[in-house]
Amino acid sequence: MITADVAVIFPLPIRMIRNIIAFYSVKLSTLRRNLQMNPSRLALSLLAPLIIAVQPATAADKVLNLYSARHYQTDEALYSNFTTQTGIKINRIEAKEDELLERIRNEGANSPADIFITVDATRLAKADELGLFAPVNSKILESRLPPQLRSNDWFAFSTRARVLVINKDAIKATDVQNYEDLANPKLKGQVCSRSGAHPYNISLMASMIARLGEAKAEEWARGVVANFARAPKGGDTDQIKAVAAGECGVTISNSYYLARLLRSDKADDRKLMEKVTIIWPNQTNVGAHINISGGGMLKTAPNKESAVKFLEYLASDDAQRYFADGNNEWPAVPSVVVKNVALDAMGKFKADPLPIAMLAKNSAAAQKVYDRAGWR
Repeated sequence: MITADVAVIFPLPIRMIRNIIAFYSVKLSTLRRNLQMNPSRLALSLLAPLIIAVQPATAADKVLNLYSARHYQTDEALYSNFTTQTGIKINRIEAKEDELLERIRNEGANSPADIFITVDATRLAKADELGLFAPVNSKILESRLPPQLRSNDWFAFSTRARVLVINKDAIKATDVQNYEDLANPKLKGQVCSRSGAHPYNISLMASMIARLGEAKAEEWARGVVANFARAPKGGDTDQIKAVAAGECGVTISNSYYLARLLRSDKADDRKLMEKVTIIWPNQTNVGAHINISGGGMLKTAPNKESAVKFLEYLASDDAQRYFADGNNEWPAVPSVVVKNVALDAMGKFKADPLPIAMLAKNSAAAQKVYDRAGWR
């Protein structure tokens, strides 16, 4: 028998039914990961859309529906502070980038999502190519964020650098001062790397194409492949460990992976970092390659006013500190300073001023270059 309390769940508007169905499109494995394998919280999350459905909405309700590929502890404070300041409640779904993008596409015009947040310019570019973002006109965002860290449709809220890491005993620092040096024949059998298909490397190649042109960028990629100590595998942390262990002499890594190891409570991690040297590349010319974490408002956002307020909030001083420090990154707003011992220990550096939108523009060509060069 269905009780009256349960029966009210079923006579729902079509849009709400579609959104509930879409809710379950995220893999259960993702939900389990997000809920830290807690069965009771998993069950509650699966019932969430039904519980929300029976709660009467009022015209005074202010909400923001956020789809995020970020998973950092500091985000809790980031979001709760926004609600405290604005009275706007945040409904959040976290998953991998591809899962969220597929979900948004499947939901179509009925998507409840207002904001999509992810890491790496190529991933934001993918969302932009799918026509998911809406232009945002905001004097606050224009004044707070440097032109090279925003486009018409999406915005950077933190930055990271792609740096060189060498084994102190195997490689002379003077031999590896630029990305271009990785193709030098003297490094034969010394280079470790993750896959060329990974967004971090695609973004780096996109910047190389912008600076050198596609032909010279491919020549560089072929030179690096010729210097591989082994076939690409693993992530950035795996490459750092391989360099420290002497499996190879040099690699490329995002700066925040190194900061994590420097800040680690594990003695083995700190000991590992004693065996390597971090080199800021291309300091005498264009500067180190920069990438971002960022987001934008979706075209189908049902709460556009709340969405713009949220993006503007992310550019505020307090939010910038939370957003950046959550992943050992730097704030996108130049005037904001974070106190991060690991980043401070890595020192100051010159950053490549190339507009982030250019990385997005060259991402497809970058993948083709890697494929032709055999960097897979």
